[in-house]
Amino acid sequence: MSDAALPIPASPEADILSALGARSIVLVGMMGVGKSTIGRRMAVRLKLPFVDADTEIEAAAGMTIPEIFERHGEQHFRDGEARVIARLLEGGPVVLATGGGAFMREETRMRIAAKAISIWLRADHDVIMRRVRRRADRPLLQTADPEGTVTRLLTEREPIYGKADLTIASRDVPHDKIVEECIETLHAHLCGEQSAPPPADVASAAR
Repeated sequence: MSDAALPIPASPEADILSALGARSIVLVGMMGVGKSTIGRRMAVRLKLPFVDADTEIEAAAGMTIPEIFERHGEQHFRDGEARVIARLLEGGPVVLATGGGAFMREETRMRIAAKAISIWLRADHDVIMRRVRRRADRPLLQTADPEGTVTRLLTEREPIYGKADLTIASRDVPHDKIVEECIETLHAHLCGEQSAPPPADVASAAR
């Protein structure tokens, strides 16, 4: 067979897009795990729009998330968050990064399950604390004991995050390595292939 007659191999990205259809990819997990950073790079790889739910909430409310918390309280924010995510999921396939508490609401989880593939970016306590200390605009960490708050939130939220379709260990490696693992895991999940065993650093991070 001549080279000209060889079939052009399909790419994992094309396979994923075909298998997704109208569904989106939704990243869930704690603050500081890299949902926006990883989501943007995944969207470029998959040639899909990237949407950050927190940015959309701020645009809809005309104020920042800290301002929403301060003026109206967390419940008001969560109600608006659920409405915005529902709207975004109706808009066709995107890569969507959600806020840390969004997946806690059952109606949002059900909507994500119906309209998307969910990926939990899982990071341990120390990784999260190192990252969130760099920013002072986390409303839930405006407490006397931010470290204790992160520990409590992890305890409350991890069993719920575990309901996501897929789990990827977020750790201190180059972002593109995490993106590549997301693509490989998505491909295996959607296209029915057995995924390769994770690298040793992934396995240890996931314990």
